[in-house]
Amino acid sequence: MFQGSITALITPFTEDGSVDADRYQKFVDWQIKEGTNGLVPVGTTGESPTLTHEEHHHVVELCIEAAGGRVPVMAGTGSNSTREAISLTQAAQKMGADAALVVTPYYNKPNQAGLYAHFKAIHDATDLPIYIYNIPGRSVIDMGVETMAALAELPRIVGVKDATGDLERAAQQYRAMGPDFIMLSGDDPTSLAFYATGGRGTISVTSNIAPKLCSDFHKACLAGDYKTALALQNRLLPLHRAMFIEPSPAPAKFVGSLLGICTDRVRLPLLPLTDVGRATLASLVSEIGLGPVNFG
Repeated sequence: MFQGSITALITPFTEDGSVDADRYQKFVDWQIKEGTNGLVPVGTTGESPTLTHEEHHHVVELCIEAAGGRVPVMAGTGSNSTREAISLTQAAQKMGADAALVVTPYYNKPNQAGLYAHFKAIHDATDLPIYIYNIPGRSVIDMGVETMAALAELPRIVGVKDATGDLERAAQQYRAMGPDFIMLSGDDPTSLAFYATGGRGTISVTSNIAPKLCSDFHKACLAGDYKTALALQNRLLPLHRAMFIEPSPAPAKFVGSLLGICTDRVRLPLLPLTDVGRATLASLVSEIGLGPVNFG
């Protein structure tokens, strides 16, 4: 169900810092019309750590409603509390999400047996397909291939968002779990190489602001047209890197404010982009040729 260009959606805020529901749904509609193949609301890029539970549920509902079944929705439902992750996943299931993205539990630092138990508990308490989100750079812990392979034996643990940046790891996972386990990159710059190791697509930050370019890139990859894909990657690579010149999603939201997608508001402890970051990204947007967005 999930392949190609999948956007890790930002959450637009109004000037007073509340969720901008109208802007969010127009943004989702624009994403789909630009060729995005799937949507991930309330992930890290959606500032889920600073959303209340009520806001979290509301954003998932807004996304599902605006998508209207045109593309699948994978709701972020992870937590370092297993009970909370179960509750969030059950709520997403009731709202009609197509899958859940569950991050490895951060801060607690469980061992591999604890990781397995955490994901199995969520699996057993819900009916949604579950994608493991392995991002040791944020969660501190790293799920091993053997643990992931054991989880993949459960019927609804169906894939991984791999943000390790380790292409050998991706190859090891493919060898261990085979083609039926859906591997999605969590790092835009590795997308092209990730396909060569058995990947099916990317959960992308850059596609928030350049969805058509990202969609065209992934279409070329899926079609085996690597000459076109390489040319598009060369065009996108500076933008991929710029999305993390300061803590994400501040760079994406700043570009979004330039294009008319959203305000540049982020929630503390994140801060808006610095003047240096703004100058860098404004220049890059002009260089790549991203133009104003008309939601219609």
